[in-house]
Amino acid sequence: MKVLFLNGPNLNLLGQREPEIYGSTTLADIESIVKRRGADQGIDVEFRQSNSEGELVDIIQSAKGRADVIVFNPAGYTHTSVALRDCIAATGVPTIEIHISNVHAREGFRRHSLLAPVCRGQISGFGVGSYLLGLEAANIVNATK
Repeated sequence: MKVLFLNGPNLNLLGQREPEIYGSTTLADIESIVKRRGADQGIDVEFRQSNSEGELVDIIQSAKGRADVIVFNPAGYTHTSVALRDCIAATGVPTIEIHISNVHAREGFRRHSLLAPVCRGQISGFGVGSYLLGLEAANIVNATK
């Protein structure tokens, strides 16, 4: 199984950006942790990050036929991107939305996801663990295709 972990804007700043919300772990640290866990389970894990909405659309489109599941932390695009929502729906690659913080316990605008209706599920609020839970959820989604 191949799982694409896709990360949206500002996640390249993890470890230095608002550590009281997002912690001190970097995206490179998360990638290492998840790839190691994936390898232990025989899962091929790929990580990508972009601050550009258009590039994220291109990556999702190119995942069709290459990835079995996408685990996506869309960051701020969660609440604003119809383009990403439509792309997920159009490609048909099962997608799991994840967030480091509990978006439902934060500002009101963060509580609504435009992507959730076209995703298999949402994981939120477990810090770095949200990525590991995303890997487990990808296993479940792939097993029930």
